[in-house]
Amino acid sequence: QVQLVESGGGLVQPGGSLRLSCAASGSIFSINAMGWYRQAPGKQREWVAGVSSDGSTNHADSVKGRFTISRDNAKNTVYLQMNSLKPEDTAIYYCSAQIQSIVARRWINYWGQGTQVTVSS
Repeated sequence: QVQLVESGGGLVQPGGSLRLSCAASGSIFSINAMGWYRQAPGKQREWVAGVSSDGSTNHADSVKGRFTISRDNAKNTVYLQMNSLKPEDTAIYYCSAQIQSIVARRWINYWGQGTQVTVSS
């Protein structure tokens, strides 16, 4: 059994910062790419940022220069540092990871349960 658990969401004023964390646990053999997505009310889920197993990163244009994705392979954890937050960043943020479990040696895309980020004064 593999699961992803996010933390770090909350309410923040415009211009503020938050750091999201997502830890993978369970019978993990290997983790490939990890990433963050978000879904605002009434909108489709959108990709925010991704990090490969070698640490290469990519960010959506809407968050470039404000958000930074990183990972700690020793902890099976991916982070999203969010600075200069705007009201339009309000959404549920989900982490995702490509994981091979010890039992099923094939790549499966796992999702976390989501964490709410609200940017409001």
